[in-house]
Amino acid sequence: MGRDDARRHEWMALLMLWLAGNALRLTILAVPPVIATIRDEFHLSATQVGLLGSIGPALFAIAAMAGSLIVARLGVRAALVGGLVIVAVGSALRGLSGNYAVLLATTIFMAAGVAIMQPIMPTAVRHWVPSRIGLATAIYTNGLLVGEVIPVMLTIPVVLPLVGGSWRGSLVVWSALIALIAVIVQMFAPHVQGEHAFNPGRLQKWVPDWRSPLVWRLGILFGCVNSVYFSTNAFIPVFLANSGRSDLIGPTLTALNFGQLPASALLLVTAHRLERSALPYLVSGLLSLLSVIGMIGQSGAMSVLWAGVLGFSDAAALIVGLTLPAMLCRPEDVARTAAGAFTISYGSAVVIAVIGGALWDVTGIPAMAFVPIALCAGGLVLSTLWMRAKRELI
Repeated sequence: MGRDDARRHEWMALLMLWLAGNALRLTILAVPPVIATIRDEFHLSATQVGLLGSIGPALFAIAAMAGSLIVARLGVRAALVGGLVIVAVGSALRGLSGNYAVLLATTIFMAAGVAIMQPIMPTAVRHWVPSRIGLATAIYTNGLLVGEVIPVMLTIPVVLPLVGGSWRGSLVVWSALIALIAVIVQMFAPHVQGEHAFNPGRLQKWVPDWRSPLVWRLGILFGCVNSVYFSTNAFIPVFLANSGRSDLIGPTLTALNFGQLPASALLLVTAHRLERSALPYLVSGLLSLLSVIGMIGQSGAMSVLWAGVLGFSDAAALIVGLTLPAMLCRPEDVARTAAGAFTISYGSAVVIAVIGGALWDVTGIPAMAFVPIALCAGGLVLSTLWMRAKRELI
């Protein structure tokens, strides 16, 4: 392959990674802007809202190993397209939900597609752009963050008016965008010689090595980061509505998710310098703790500002963290190590969200839902120090 061909291959791979990254969050974050409407229509408790918000992380935990298996059998591109199709179909089906049970079922189906994609993305990075792991990870994570911001920014002012104010119609609109991404990835994603593919004579390992301390340390680190993000997105809208500040739901969610973009832009040019560095996680944990306290303790513009700081700090830790499976593992072990870490981390996020909702219901104090989130922010600092002691971080 000539230099020009290699460069075109690399840029095409980076573009496909960015588009697929969008699909990891776009349909999930299409729900928070309309969650108050869904709650009122289905008469949901805080625990039920927490459960609905935790479906994504739950499936990421349960089905992550399925992604490892599929990529080992079919290869990166086929597995990625399959996940995208499931996400698009599942998200569209949510628009048909007539009750809470159907909404849960269709959300589970949609989240399974995202879960399949989770361990595929670092594997695609290692196979498609092996010489630029930090940059490729920052790019697909930038896509992920854009996929979080777009529905939060545009659902209320743009999409809902287009569909007559229907939350069901808004979910269908976002699913159509995922379907388009699936078509593009199928048409243009690179074929890479030597990528994991089905070979009857060579059975690929796909089950995580649960005896590996690295799997658990990565799982705990990711679990702290993901718990802070998903639980905050789940509870901030109903917390603000309960406080009589429904007018702040849109701005706060936008700040929380838009705040991640500056972190992503910064890391696009600095990620290679921070690979395996403990500093981003330590700073993120401390800033996240301060931000949670600030959001629930203040109202108005300061609450929105703290949400933006939380988005920035949590995104920085996530982006740098996602380089670790590809950096610390052999190519053939990236998918299964990532699957194991995601199983642990997203399982933790589910538990944190449900505990937060239960604390609110039992005590009647809305701020109690954020206590587990604050503990996870502190846990990020502790897990970082643990990995640094094991020389996995420097």
